[in-house]
Amino acid sequence: MTQIYKVLSVLLEYPTKDLTAHWDDMNQLINELPNLAKEDNKLLSGFTHWAASLSLTKFQAEYVNNFDMTAENSLYLTYHLFDEQDRDRGPALIELTELYKTTGFEIGSGELPDYLPLILEYVSTMDDKASALAFLQQTSQAADIIASNLEKNESPYAPLVRMVARHGHVEDIAA
Repeated sequence: MTQIYKVLSVLLEYPTKDLTAHWDDMNQLINELPNLAKEDNKLLSGFTHWAASLSLTKFQAEYVNNFDMTAENSLYLTYHLFDEQDRDRGPALIELTELYKTTGFEIGSGELPDYLPLILEYVSTMDDKASALAFLQQTSQAADIIASNLEKNESPYAPLVRMVARHGHVEDIAA
């Protein structure tokens, strides 16, 4: 069940040559995901077909234009939940880092713990579906904001982030 979050994590990361060299493997993995809703399969497959049609350089440029050049689309969730000068943002980041440490999940040095692909990777490591969904519920407000901003700009990434938000709003996505 949580494999879908690993797929989303990879697709929302900065594009690499390794990813673009393995679109067939990614599509096979998507098609083999257990309990994946047809709508989600269609969204993921549509995104991978779009991305596979681009050169690596063009794909990277799309990523930068969508996430790095537009603050409203930032994949750092606390950016959307706290004002820039809000003193609660730091403690929230520390709390998330501590949570990762207590579960044995390691993050790279210099990486902020609220980066959506990192959060999705963490969720993908959870064995308990209920815990994974409960954790995702905590991200849904920020994911909604990002998805809405991406949708306004008709971003090809919008369906991926909307999927994350949607999964954070439902109690049982496999139903």
